[in-house]
Amino acid sequence: MCKMESGGTTSEAQGTALRCVRCGFPITTLYIQYSPGNIRLMKCENCKAVADEYIECEIMILIIDLILHKPKAYRHLFYNMFCKETLNIEGLIWKSILGFLSLDAYGIWVLSTYDKEWNANVTSLLWDFGKMFAGVLFGNLVLLCVMFLGARKFLNSSAGLYGYKDILLGVLVSSYFKIFLVATMVWEFPSSVIFIIDLFVISSNTVALKVITCSAMTRCLAVCIMAHSVSIDCEESENRCCLHIASHLVVKNVMNWVEDCCLLKS
Repeated sequence: MCKMESGGTTSEAQGTALRCVRCGFPITTLYIQYSPGNIRLMKCENCKAVADEYIECEIMILIIDLILHKPKAYRHLFYNMFCKETLNIEGLIWKSILGFLSLDAYGIWVLSTYDKEWNANVTSLLWDFGKMFAGVLFGNLVLLCVMFLGARKFLNSSAGLYGYKDILLGVLVSSYFKIFLVATMVWEFPSSVIFIIDLFVISSNTVALKVITCSAMTRCLAVCIMAHSVSIDCEESENRCCLHIASHLVVKNVMNWVEDCCLLKS
């Protein structure tokens, strides 16, 4: 949480605009601290409501509201909680990317090995997971590119300047539903659970995009569906391409081995 000194820290001092979680109107300070443990929440000049009531709430309240897809919870998370002075945003982005790609690759791996016998060969398992990780990396790169271009082309760009880092952080953080894939390591679930998680991720991405761009929900949903659809197509194309390259290398090595055998016999 962004810390406020006595009298309140302004948004200009933080280098980013704090927002009212209800209407999204920029505000100068979230609260005024008179003494340790004695604060007064500030009201929004636009909607006249408390600017951010999550300051006095437990983290579980925020998590529940995020799961319920409440825009005010996303505004608190993106604008009032991620403070550039106290939080290493770039470090958070890189850690989120690593976790995001690992969970995504694991989900695809679970789908591909569903109702199949596990291969005890460690090398084969690493090769399969590495191939899927490469496909996921390419697919998610396409996802982010389409998401950013779609936001610039079809969504509200006059609501404020937002760059690729804002879209990237919004997509990564709003994909927190992927963490439920960890439960499949312990308990057995039907494959439909992974598709349900993907639907929740798309809906959460839509709310995050709406909060960041201040655009209509239908436009944000259309951009998210388009981006995820293109990403899935690219992942499948990448997997087919990797399979074609691998088979070509195997055939080439077999032909070279046959030629060497023929030369030795002659």
